Amino acid sequence: MSGTGGLVVVGRIGPPNGVQGAVVVQPFTDMPDERFAPGAVLQTGGEPLTVEASRWQGKRLVVQFDGVADRPGAERLRGIELQVDASSRPALEGPDDFYDTDLVGLSASTVDGRALGPVRDVVHSPAADYLVVKFEGREHLVPFVAAVVPTVDVAGGRIVIDPPEGLFDL
Repeated sequence: MSGTGGLVVVGRIGPPNGVQGAVVVQPFTDMPDERFAPGAVLQTGGEPLTVEASRWQGKRLVVQFDGVADRPGAERLRGIELQVDASSRPALEGPDDFYDTDLVGLSASTVDGRALGPVRDVVHSPAADYLVVKFEGREHLVPFVAAVVPTVDVAGGRIVIDPPEGLFDL
């Protein structure tokens, strides 16, 4: 999915919360209070969903959608990805700033020009961030740090990787 146009995922619906149709949403956005504000319309790949209400329950975001009034209705929404138009994202501050979705699909190569394959995903773990790069039929986690990924050229559609010894040997 390209971040320059189209839709970007801002969350995924999880399990129901209670018996009146509310669901837990895993947000994939820095602005969950704005993205899931009452009246927000989210694309789903099918019928759009309109947020009726949302609240934080501890660290969990609980959302009530218009027209979903019971637990079975909420259960049918489980697993649906919630999307917005990419153009609705805030403008980035500098030329070296980008969204994760801007990286997906970029061609990865090594510093010596050897083609590796496409970036499939960006993974954020508590310890570090990683690019998922498909190479020789397998997906590899590449530490997303300047020493390993010295060049990110979104406009040029590529990234350059300086892999430490053994990174692609497994």
